Amino acid sequence: MVAIKQTVYRTGVNSVLMEALIEAARRGKEVTVVVELLARFDEEANINWAERLERAGAQVVYGVFGLKTHAKMALLLRRENDASGKSKLQPYAHLGTGNYHPITARIYTDLSYFTSDPTIGRDAARVFNYITGYAEPSDIEKMAVSPLTLRKRMIEHIRGETNHARHGRSGAIWMKMNSLVDPDIIDALYEASQAGVSIELVVRGICCLRPGLPGLSENIRVKSVIGRFLEHGRIYCFGMGQGLPSTKAAVYISSADMMPRNLDRRVEVLCPLQNPTVHQQVLEQIMVANLKDNEQSWQLLPDGSSTRMKAAKGEEPFNLHNYFMTNPSLSGRGKSLKESSPRRLTRRTERHHPT
Repeated sequence: MVAIKQTVYRTGVNSVLMEALIEAARRGKEVTVVVELLARFDEEANINWAERLERAGAQVVYGVFGLKTHAKMALLLRRENDASGKSKLQPYAHLGTGNYHPITARIYTDLSYFTSDPTIGRDAARVFNYITGYAEPSDIEKMAVSPLTLRKRMIEHIRGETNHARHGRSGAIWMKMNSLVDPDIIDALYEASQAGVSIELVVRGICCLRPGLPGLSENIRVKSVIGRFLEHGRIYCFGMGQGLPSTKAAVYISSADMMPRNLDRRVEVLCPLQNPTVHQQVLEQIMVANLKDNEQSWQLLPDGSSTRMKAAKGEEPFNLHNYFMTNPSLSGRGKSLKESSPRRLTRRTERHHPT
């Protein structure tokens, strides 16, 4: 390992990750850590870690002036030999939806994507250059970053589904987030609904969109999941004219909720999932399970109130958190989704894995 770059928003007092970064710096690795000092509830811990990192020889940066660094990302550079035996620097990028925090990691559900995709690696490097060098990146290839391009990418995808629906193709949007507040995003979703786009939203917290209103949002359904774990992952899926789920869908994970503060006043990243295995897992396992849950879900009604969802007569009960505790992840297990897809579960499966 030659170099490590890492963003830190929430750390906690006892952090294995921060200790590892300190140890790497002591061993002579080039370590750059972007520490957000204004992370609410973690200000003191972050200041203490920043001081320890600097004493160990790490470069500590405090982000872009006027913007909170909320992105959850790491970039590792490793010297490896290519097929011809020639030495090269291979980037490995990690993108996440949740903080690198030892306590919340036990009770929050989040997504973590570690990839050697060279394009994602280059994009991550450009974002780090933006944070540490204050130079706006103009050549990001796959990812989007706020406050520069993330809002634009989201609006383009929503309008793309709207255009598909208006031309007789299947328009579909699935989103999972903590909060939906941004008026521009909400207006774009209303417009998509009026065009006939099918929109499924899983919003854990604040939702300023009103679903199910005739002539405005009758094609939008909103639910929240309240269960054993706190649902924290941000996932954004667009059918690309093929409906959802689809192998051709655009699927992203992000550190950003759809709020003005995330889109305009923070550094956030939106990362596409193009690896077929990961794409399938997030779309057909994680998102389908969230939409299928009828045991710990609440549906948002047009008047702003919510009602507890229950399995309809003849419908199987499905518990999202029970499903993930009793079915293996697809990662590294190519057969798992075929055997235990949320869309294929039977009563026999539920009896073997009681809630």
